Amino acid sequence: QVQLVESGGGLVQDGGSLRLSCAASGRTFNNVGWFRRAPGKAREFVASIDRSGGTTYATDSVKGRFTISRDNAKNTVYLQMNNLKFEDTALYYCSAAPTNTWQYWGQGTQVTVSS
Repeated sequence: QVQLVESGGGLVQDGGSLRLSCAASGRTFNNVGWFRRAPGKAREFVASIDRSGGTTYATDSVKGRFTISRDNAKNTVYLQMNNLKFEDTALYYCSAAPTNTWQYWGQGTQVTVSS
C-alpha cells in the first residue's frame, strides 16, 4: 500500500512563509515532486527532488522563493515556501515517481495567500 499525505498548508499573508510536508508510506521513491493547481487553471509543476537530493524547479520565480528538500530517513519531502504571493494560492499536491513518471498522488493541501 502506497500513500502520500501532504500537510502544512494554510492561510498566510502576502510575504509570509509556509513549509509543506509530503509523507510517503509503503515504499520509497526516486523522485518526489510538488505540483499545484489554482482554480480554473491546469496543474502546474513546482519542483521535484530525486533520492540523491538533486532538485528541479519549474521557474525562476519559484527557484528564488521555494526550496524542496528530502529526508530519506523519514521518507518525507518538504517544500519551503518563502515570500509567498497571492498568485501562489493553489491546492498543492505531492507526487511520487517509482521510475520516471508521476504515478502516485496525495490528496493535496490548500495554500491561500491573502494580500
